[in-house]
Amino acid sequence: MNTVFVDADVLICAEDGAHPRKQATALAWMEWLWRERAGRISTEGLNEFYVALTTKHKPPMPQGDARAKLRRYNAWNPWRIDQATVETAWAVEARHGLSYWDCLVIASAQHSGCAVVLSESMEHDARYGAVRVVNPHRLAPESLMLEDDAS
Repeated sequence: MNTVFVDADVLICAEDGAHPRKQATALAWMEWLWRERAGRISTEGLNEFYVALTTKHKPPMPQGDARAKLRRYNAWNPWRIDQATVETAWAVEARHGLSYWDCLVIASAQHSGCAVVLSESMEHDARYGAVRVVNPHRLAPESLMLEDDAS
């Protein structure tokens, strides 16, 4: 099983009780990624997750609870965005015209060795070099595993 890079929007969705169906699919992915030990994230994504939970989420999550969640995701060996990652993001931006933030996600996934990015905000099944985008609400985690077995 390849590792899966998780965009912050999916982490946020897993905490968003205002949209129970989306939350359920995001949680199914998170549980599967933990079980398979296949999840990856970036430090930038963790920071975005923290800010969203503590300031944008309604009601805001207590900072201590949000920090505990971040500490848990540190087990996924967060990618630290360095100059090489920024250079890759710029190349993706120039070639594909994505937003810079999405380019950082794609570049971080590439540098983390992930073939899949789990994201709500990017186009499902889009490919950027060796990285494929999967929308968690359009493909079940078990289906991804079956695709891996078929290749």
